[in-house]
Amino acid sequence: MMTFSNSSWRLLQPSFFLMGIPGLEESQHWIALPLCVLYVLAVMGNVTIIFIIWTDSSLHQPMYLFLAMLSGIDLVLASSTAPKTLAVLLAHAHEIGYTFCLIQMFFIHAFSSMESGVLVAMALDRYVAICHPLHHSTILHPGIIGRIGIAVLVRGLVLLLPFPILLQRLLFCRATIIGHAYCEHMAVVKLACSETTVNRAYGLAVALLVVGLDVVAIGISYALILQTVLKVPGGEARLKAFSTCGSHICVILIFYVPGIFSFLTHRFGHHVPHHIHVLLATLYLLVPPALNPLVYGVKTQQIRQRVLRVFSLKG
Repeated sequence: MMTFSNSSWRLLQPSFFLMGIPGLEESQHWIALPLCVLYVLAVMGNVTIIFIIWTDSSLHQPMYLFLAMLSGIDLVLASSTAPKTLAVLLAHAHEIGYTFCLIQMFFIHAFSSMESGVLVAMALDRYVAICHPLHHSTILHPGIIGRIGIAVLVRGLVLLLPFPILLQRLLFCRATIIGHAYCEHMAVVKLACSETTVNRAYGLAVALLVVGLDVVAIGISYALILQTVLKVPGGEARLKAFSTCGSHICVILIFYVPGIFSFLTHRFGHHVPHHIHVLLATLYLLVPPALNPLVYGVKTQQIRQRVLRVFSLKG
């Protein structure tokens, strides 16, 4: 089989072809409608959250500052995925340039890692607020929150930057058709006809490192919270303590459950229909950004009151 060097391949095959949702080609324009709704909700909801927290000084507290970080990450994550996905499904704009594909892939995976890191920071905030309430503002002062934000950003960039770098060493000598609606790392790796062991091993290591450590950290935080809350006398006081964690627990489940399921089906779910995997992988990137503002808007009294105040002033 004839092979080309990376430079020759980019000259002869300057783009990838995104299939969209394989097997559901005739229904793709209908599938695009709920995805479009999710994207609009994500943009409107997260912009509203950021605006409210930015303009209301009473919300410049650790919980809300971390929520603003989460909203900013969700905006980037949804905007890295939805426009091209909708263009593929609605306008049949299947072609995507090699460089743009690598950039999209980097942004999607890097900001997914950052979102996981912010969820760990929010779990830490809940732990300090419940287990050490008198020292909450002392421990999580603005300087520490800023350092945590920078650490989350740097971790995402450093761990995921090798993805596009390692891909550039691969040879692509077969059809460059990606069976996805966006440039997903493993979907691109599988197209290569050269050795991909390093890419696969590094991808698996990053997934296990990021998700594994973050889930363990969140689990430890909530185990300590549960231990503290169970020592609190009175059912009402316990319920109030648990209620402060409700929004965060919902967001954790929304982010990790479909993400882990999508990861497992991609790696080991050979009997799962491919269109199911593609749908899950796409929803995983759009559902959390769309639902996170709704969860915090409904469950957090300060956010809810501020939103109602803003809309009442407009009315």
